[in-house]
Parts: sequence; structure tokens; C-alpha cells
Amino acid sequence: MITPMRVFVLVFNARTENEGIHTIREGDAYSGKLRNKILMFESEDDATRFALMLEAQDFPSPTPEPMDAEEIKEFCESAGYEWEIIPENSNLVVTPPELNVEETDWQADAQKEDAVEDPFPLNQQPLEEPELSDSELEKIRRKLEGLL
Repeated sequence: MITPMRVFVLVFNARTENEGIHTIREGDAYSGKLRNKILMFESEDDATRFALMLEAQDFPSPTPEPMDAEEIKEFCESAGYEWEIIPENSNLVVTPPELNVEETDWQADAQKEDAVEDPFPLNQQPLEEPELSDSELEKIRRKLEGLL
């Protein structure tokens, strides 16, 4: 029996009802031949590095999530997406595209849900809690320093 290959994909709003997987749009918009491609990273560190590069481009923060490569391939086939495995310790340098899609499918869903009446008037917004714990921030800081 072959052991399933675990890969890491980037997920927005991980483990929520509004979850979305990161894709790269390739092709020519003028010819109408656009394709979406999901990157499957063999290394969690490589996935995290790519996620940090997306954040640096003012993209929403994705989370590297472990998944079975075969499940991702099946999803791609059913959705008409492409996929690419990014090998660990390869010489392949993966960088995000310079342009991002203005509105994503998962953002559109979130905006519809946000259209419900806001319980806080504009001048009475609640204080925001930090999204990451100190230990998570420290872990990210160490990874970023390792990149330098």
C-alpha cells in the first residue's frame, strides 16, 4: 500500500465556513484562456515563506494547511484547476505574481455576510484582540529572521 503524500496548501479563513484555497491565475485574460493553479508544497517552511510573501504584497494572510496530495489533485480535476508540486529543497524559487485578483470568491461571500447590520456604530468599534498569540508571533519572527 502506498502511503498518501502529505503536502501543504495555502488556505484563507482556515477551518471556517468561508474557507478558500489559494490559487494562481495563469494565462491570457484577453484570449479568455485563464487557468487557476494550486501550489502544493512538500515543505511547510516553503509554504510559510510563500504565505509571508503574499502578506508582504498586502494579500490577506493565508495559513499553510497539511492535506493529502491525491485529494487536492481530485479537487483540481473536478474544478478544472491545474496543480503543481513544489519539491522540498529544490532550486525552484516560487514567488507570488505581482498582481493579485481584486475580488476573490471567498471575499465575495464574506462581504455578503458582513452586509448584515453592524452592531457597533462607526465611532464605537470594539477594541481588537491580537490575531496571533505571542508564541506564534515569536515563531514567525524567527522564520523571517532565518530568511535574512
